[in-house]
Parts: sequence; structure tokens; C-alpha cells
Amino acid sequence: MMTDLSILPESLLAPSDDNAARHLKGMNLPALRLLGTDYVNINLAELKHRHVIYIYPMTGRPDTPLPDSWDQIPGARGCTPQSCAFRDHYAELQALNVNVFGLSSQTTEYQLEARNRLHLPFQLLSDHTLQLRDQLQLPTFSVLGKTLYKRLTMIIENGKIKKVFYPVFPPDRNADDVIAWLLAHPLAIE
Repeated sequence: MMTDLSILPESLLAPSDDNAARHLKGMNLPALRLLGTDYVNINLAELKHRHVIYIYPMTGRPDTPLPDSWDQIPGARGCTPQSCAFRDHYAELQALNVNVFGLSSQTTEYQLEARNRLHLPFQLLSDHTLQLRDQLQLPTFSVLGKTLYKRLTMIIENGKIKKVFYPVFPPDRNADDVIAWLLAHPLAIE
């Protein structure tokens, strides 16, 4: 069975704000190295200037069925449309001097398939051991015995979390929301 991961079902359930990300704004990113799909470790604490890190549960594959009742888990569905929206707005984000990373608990090899298939011009970071969850107390959920991140997006300035989008819904509009915030909050020139 082929699954069209780029289409969001009309009846998609919106996640509610459980305040699980309220504590993040103003925190520094930890000195944590995560492997990107270019096989280079990125130290989050050393990120300079502005970055967008969108965190998502998991990208599906067209030839693999999604977990049963995936569409009934509020906020689970939509990783591919979210990634594609950041891809489609990448030039605009670069013009705003912003770098983009996607991040999930999937392995680098799994993410590399998605990056290549979706033609993403930015790196996906693997946190398959959930170190960032542990260090920042990020919200997660479990399905099929796997712990997955709840969808959230952070705007980082020089290693510090300046803005958190949580919950993110609908996921395909997240890049538009991020750009609107960036335009309304230009980075002060030092």
C-alpha cells in the first residue's frame, strides 16, 4: 500500500497546549553533539547567529504504512508537509540570515532517505537516544514501543532559545509562522 505523506487529512486532530514546552524560552541549548545527514556532528551550544530547529515525531516512507491510528494522535501526522514547507521557504529563510535544522529521534540513515527523497537543502539531526529530551525536558509521546518527539519549533539566537512554537498546527503552515515571527523580530546588529 502506498501512502501519500504529503497530504494532510481534513479530519486531522489538532494538539492541545499541555504547557510541556513553556519552560524552554530563554534556555541555552546544551553542549550536545547531534549527527546530521551530512555525517557531521553539530554542537547545539555552539550555534551562532539565528537558527530554526523544527522538531518532529518521524517522517514516514511512501512504501511503509504509518502506525495504526497515527492520524488519531493529535500532532503526529504532518512531518513530510512540515519539512517540505521549510524546504519551499528555505531561500526566504536564508535571505533572513537564518539556518534551518530538522530534528527527530530517527537514525541518521532513516533521515537521509527522507532528506534525499524530499530534496531538503538543510540538515536533519538525529537524536535517536533522546539526549535533547533529557537535557531540555522536551515533550514526547510513545507509539509502537518507540518514544517520539512531539512537534515543536524553536528559534535559536547564539545558542539561546528565543521563541518556541508549541503546539505546531497545522504543520504545513509552521514555516510561514516562523517567517512572520522573524520579520516582526529582526535580529539586532551587534
